[in-house]
Amino acid sequence: MTETTLPRQGTTFRRYAPGDRAHYEWSEDLVHHGESGLCPVYVHRAPPCQGSCPSGHDIRGWLAVARGQEKPRAEQPWQALAFERMTEANPFPAIMGRVCPAPCQEGCNRQEVDDFVGINAVEQYVGDWALEHGLGFVGPETETGKKVAIVGGGPAGLAAAYFLRRMGHGCTIFEEYKALGGMMVFGIPGYRTPRDVLQGEIDRIIAMGVEVRLNTRIGTDVTIADLDRDFDAVFWGIGAQSGKPLPVPGAEATNCVSGISFLRAFNEGRLNHLNGRVLVVGGGDTAMDVAAVARRIGNIDLPAEASDDSPDAVILGKTSQDVARAAKARGAGDVWIVYRRPISKAPATKHELESVIAEGVEIHDQLAPLEVVLDENGRAKALRVVPVDWADGKMVPHEGEEFDIDCALIVGATGQAGDFTGIEDLDNGWGLIDADKLFRVPNHAGHFVGGDAIKPHLLTTAVGHARVAVEGIDRHLRGLEPANRPKVDAHHFSLLSELRSEGLEPEEYDHEEVRGTDSATFAVHNYEDRSFAEIVPHKSLFLGYFEQEPRALRPEVEIDAGNVLGNFNERFKAFSEQDAIHEGERCMSCGMCFECDNCIIYCPQDAVHRIKKDHQVMGRYVETDYHKCVGCHICMDVCPTGYIQMGLGG
Repeated sequence: MTETTLPRQGTTFRRYAPGDRAHYEWSEDLVHHGESGLCPVYVHRAPPCQGSCPSGHDIRGWLAVARGQEKPRAEQPWQALAFERMTEANPFPAIMGRVCPAPCQEGCNRQEVDDFVGINAVEQYVGDWALEHGLGFVGPETETGKKVAIVGGGPAGLAAAYFLRRMGHGCTIFEEYKALGGMMVFGIPGYRTPRDVLQGEIDRIIAMGVEVRLNTRIGTDVTIADLDRDFDAVFWGIGAQSGKPLPVPGAEATNCVSGISFLRAFNEGRLNHLNGRVLVVGGGDTAMDVAAVARRIGNIDLPAEASDDSPDAVILGKTSQDVARAAKARGAGDVWIVYRRPISKAPATKHELESVIAEGVEIHDQLAPLEVVLDENGRAKALRVVPVDWADGKMVPHEGEEFDIDCALIVGATGQAGDFTGIEDLDNGWGLIDADKLFRVPNHAGHFVGGDAIKPHLLTTAVGHARVAVEGIDRHLRGLEPANRPKVDAHHFSLLSELRSEGLEPEEYDHEEVRGTDSATFAVHNYEDRSFAEIVPHKSLFLGYFEQEPRALRPEVEIDAGNVLGNFNERFKAFSEQDAIHEGERCMSCGMCFECDNCIIYCPQDAVHRIKKDHQVMGRYVETDYHKCVGCHICMDVCPTGYIQMGLGG
């Protein structure tokens, strides 16, 4: 097994913390002489990992596959079933497992025991396994005959194509560049999103029957009127691939560029070296990627006649650098990050920030840019800044303490916007597209939008937008009114689907009056699905059941200031199968039965028993004999996952 984290010390499993004065609602928890008028109900709630995932992954579901609770079909490897579960919500597991900052892990209830579950590491393992074994996507059984135009071939557009094809709708992706992928290709360094991995995940979407038109820009080559004429609906996934300039005087200098253009020049193979100090202004993940790339490509001394080979000329698309020249006498890049807040408040992923510091990037925080200082040729030669403090969320400059930081290149990573040339009507004035809660574009019937075009955020956010938008597109194409979205808007486990897959779905109800449904064949007895509205907190779990099990860590390549130059190796190596299973076993299955038998073992009335094996499915493992149940609450108290709630009247 790989290196593991140390377990937390001093964990308490008491329902009430020291000093608590308020009790739980006694109407539910009061037991008199070991009995009450309540009986157990099996209540499905969403786990916090799913509630925190912008694309709505059923994370608990595919971790249940990893640990062996949900069995694959005969001769099907468990990884294949886990892949099916993952891609219900997101078709890019190998990429997301590498670059997603995993907000799902931040709220993981396992942290109340020891450490969060390594969700994105398992996702990467399964995603890589699927590529290695040639797993693809199944196309639709029937075609609807409807056609949807998708503008932009980035994560939002590709995800929209995937979800549309699953529904049987035809779709055409219009991409203005020569390749698909969007920010996954041009906005993230290739050593973080390996091109063979990314291309493999893109190819299987296109293989579902997606038409692609590259080098075609909507607004120039094709008009919006053309789209409205030729398609039944439009999805806008144009991203925000133009960086906003620094909002200070002098920022129009040619060697003051955006983080997006810097990364695009590198990812297209045009930018191979720098020639002086680089100041990266900003504290987000784009700033960290720019700084990391700048340290890797390094500096060389350029002669005066090589001005056409300058980094800013390359970034602005005027030329490309000579690779042979970059290979000669190259030194590590002199890279500073300038951030106006304390670096501890930076929105960048913690690991990415720690990595660039280890790689030799200098952090200069609590400095507010005032002006780009220009030389006699109008080029930036320094950035004028002022030290600041922060009080009550307000910036307080140190008047009179301004100073200049010499530099050869300034890279602004403080904001993004879209390019609305030819489609100006969609611009909301901020370089983005307005959308309602259903991702419809106002005043454009049949037009939907998702991803960075709404608000720049994570790749997984763009996928989540696409999923919701496509459900709206589907209803629009079928002439149905829009549906309200659930409070926990995710791809939820469905007990009815599980029953149906095993031929155990309830029979049709004849609507005759029936007293009691415990033996009825048309009802799923004593089960309630609240996953669309509730997330199960750790206080609802019996944490005392779980032993401390250290988290398995992905092997990580050590990259520091001494070996960063020219080092384009992936930082993380994939899990072994053993590690993936280990993390699946650490999942506490919050809000869903994981078949531990506690309720059976501890029931003093022998009222809880397993459902017959040929009628068991995920979420239907035990049932209660209400003739025996006295409402003692013990089954609820010892349920590790918070799946049991006392509610039915006895």
